[in-house]
Amino acid sequence: MFDSERADARALEQLEAILRDVAEELATWRARALKAESESKGRAPAAPANAGGRHAEAEAENRALRQRVEAARTRVQGLLARLTFLEEQARAPVGAAGGSGAAAG
Repeated sequence: MFDSERADARALEQLEAILRDVAEELATWRARALKAESESKGRAPAAPANAGGRHAEAEAENRALRQRVEAARTRVQGLLARLTFLEEQARAPVGAAGGSGAAAG
């Protein structure tokens, strides 16, 4: 196995580990969101006097969580693109890189 193949294999392993971590985090956030949603549907319509403040806090937290989920989704999409690229490179024949001249290094 060439050094570049080992580096690609390590990079692929790292990407897969990152994707697993992000997927687990997304699953956790999704479970929390579903739990909060089901709890909010089961509440009585009458709200305590300070519900407005708590509602505003919850809305702010929801916005922040949505931003984090969207950032994670964007990161996962980027990682998937990189993973796809690495997989394509791993499948490509050694001389099929294209272009003229050999890569330095």
